[in-house]
Amino acid sequence: MKFVIPSTELLNHLQLMGKVMNSKNTLPILDNILLRLQEGKLTFMASDLETTLISELAVATVQEEGSVAVPRMMAESLKEFPEQPLTVSVNAETFQIEISWATGKLTLPGFDPQEFPKVPAIESGATTITFAAPTLNEGILKTIFASASDELRPVMNGIYFDLTSDCATFVASDAHKLVRYRRPDVKTDGNTSFILPKKPAALLRNILNKEQDVVEVTFDSKNAAFFLSGYQLVCRLIEGVFPAYNTVIPSENPNKVTLDRVELLSVVKRIAPLGPAGTGLICFKLTENQVTISAQDLDFSQSGVERIACQYEGEALEIGFKSAFLIEILMNLHTQEVSLEFSDASRAGLILPIGEDAEKENTLMLLMPMMINS
Repeated sequence: MKFVIPSTELLNHLQLMGKVMNSKNTLPILDNILLRLQEGKLTFMASDLETTLISELAVATVQEEGSVAVPRMMAESLKEFPEQPLTVSVNAETFQIEISWATGKLTLPGFDPQEFPKVPAIESGATTITFAAPTLNEGILKTIFASASDELRPVMNGIYFDLTSDCATFVASDAHKLVRYRRPDVKTDGNTSFILPKKPAALLRNILNKEQDVVEVTFDSKNAAFFLSGYQLVCRLIEGVFPAYNTVIPSENPNKVTLDRVELLSVVKRIAPLGPAGTGLICFKLTENQVTISAQDLDFSQSGVERIACQYEGEALEIGFKSAFLIEILMNLHTQEVSLEFSDASRAGLILPIGEDAEKENTLMLLMPMMINS
């Protein structure tokens, strides 16, 4: 195996593969990245047995085809290279790797590519759906931050894809906050669903930032495969039943306030550090045309309060939230204004963006309240 490749292109693909690999693996071969050169294309593959990522790169100068498993340390050395052509050669018998350039060379151990695990197969009769890459990317971006890391409830540790003939819905929740992101412009022939784990979702997010084409998604009861231009991701899905998320969204919310999102975010960031470190409680007192935001920590004799002019419809209300969760939600919305809706101080509050194109997207964020100590 021998070829010439630009240093930055090789590094970019190796670094992306490194995001799949675990720090500790049950199989030693998983500490490596599989390289296969065939018909002028260099294929990279990394796996942790749950998630497998494959990428392709066209190689202009190929002297000998072949394959090898390369150690992850290869990327560490390449970080220090300026942009220049590298000649990579692999001994077909020992799998030793040599990387040479105008002024030097590196020698690294390689491993038998036959030891690398095969890509999981998707069952025949699997469901296939297509997304525009920006649409899939937006669905992941809007929801992944709200997913949980809960060993007792693994179905919460990912993004729920609820696909119907009316729309595609992305949902994530950690039981404290919930995000529901709907795309009426994406529809399927029937009703189907799957739960995408957080790790492959994060990998897709990194790739989709640069994609504009259509993404084909094929899934069965256990695995899903995402086909992009130059990339393929295959992952094991989370098995189980996602909670009935619509039942926790309050439908009657007579108390509504409209606020400038950027101003609200700034105020919460200013006031929150003065609240109790253990709970992060921040209080909202809603009255006609004004919301008062406050936090205090009696143990350290510190407090903060700030008032914002607003449009408020409803009765006077005082409600508390965990400031860190509220900041996360506000940072993952992008409209200038948001609407906060409440039924009462003991039920979840809804945070809705104002100004979305309803024909393309519909975002709803829910945050559970905290008890305010009187």
